[in-house]
Amino acid sequence: MKKLKKAEDKEIFLKALNDLGGEFITSPQIEEIAKNLNIPYPHWFRKEHKVAYNKYAINLEVVAKDQNVVPMHVQAKTNVVADMNAVTSAFTENLIPEVDKLFVPFGDFASVKNIIKSKMFYPVYITGMSGNGKTFSVEQACAQLKREIIRVNFTIETDEDDLIGGFRLVNGDTKYFKGPVISAMEKGAVLLLDEIDLANPAKVMCLQSILEGKGYFVKKTGEYIKPAEGFTVVATANTKGKGSDDGRFIGTNVMNEAFLERFPVTFEQEYAPVKIEKNIIGKLFADLELNDDDFVSKLVDWADIIRKTFYDGGVDEIISTRRLAHIAKAYSIFGDRMTAINVCINRFDQDTKLSFLDLYTKIDSDVLANSDKESEIIETDF
Repeated sequence: MKKLKKAEDKEIFLKALNDLGGEFITSPQIEEIAKNLNIPYPHWFRKEHKVAYNKYAINLEVVAKDQNVVPMHVQAKTNVVADMNAVTSAFTENLIPEVDKLFVPFGDFASVKNIIKSKMFYPVYITGMSGNGKTFSVEQACAQLKREIIRVNFTIETDEDDLIGGFRLVNGDTKYFKGPVISAMEKGAVLLLDEIDLANPAKVMCLQSILEGKGYFVKKTGEYIKPAEGFTVVATANTKGKGSDDGRFIGTNVMNEAFLERFPVTFEQEYAPVKIEKNIIGKLFADLELNDDDFVSKLVDWADIIRKTFYDGGVDEIISTRRLAHIAKAYSIFGDRMTAINVCINRFDQDTKLSFLDLYTKIDSDVLANSDKESEIIETDF
């Protein structure tokens, strides 16, 4: 290529673009035009006219006519924050959960509620067995206090881009979306980190300064976010961040000690006491229009015996409150106690299932005689 003066290069290149017509051009087209004109590659054009990835405005008058098309070098200085607010529409609505009439408080619910009510930044870690209402209780605390809550469900793949935010392609343009963590900080909402022990410990270290109650510098936009009043963090997990030795919660990880140390308090949530659990399942029965208090009582007693046996090392499985709710709904569908129990415990291995069924028949001695399907206990494997 011959070497021309910069001003002359620019004039030749812009004239060729005007002759080309249209509003936008791509990198390969720029390279081809420069090669055909036998001039140096116009890096200045890419810098000044870039509006998105591999998209350049042929004439800057396009920018003046269309406010949605702004060169990226201008965006970085002026419009980043405004553009982020415009595209983060998922978190602009009211995020206060509805009060659930079936919710029954127990355990440390009052303590968790008081922390949220204080609007103090005070991260909480709640651990406990599966299906005992950890997440539900946090959501209902926020519902009763009319506090907004943003829930993030973790997997091993959850990373900084998912949490803090990142660039997304929208209608051919690249725009920055704020993630749930930044949105919760700005709204002064409760950030619920659900199943936090499933996360990759290295990928969630971006939360370190946030768990200290400090602001966060968004590297991709140059914006510094300060948490609004009321912002706090609640994490729920089946383990205490030390992994699962017995394999019951496969996929859980050993969390970074510095990460765990940023949670001032940890609540260990047990299953609800028998009396309260009967109230929980009884409310569900009533909501399903099932009038069978005897079945409610026997189900909860059955689950309680299994749990005690589990804690003593006698069985390897457990009946959760969530599993009792599954049985209640199955009962409303099939209308038969043993059928409802059977289909809902088919998830266990055959020996465990049969031992659970046998135990229930001892608690409810008339169940087989009164069952409409005594000889047709369903054994479908899910």
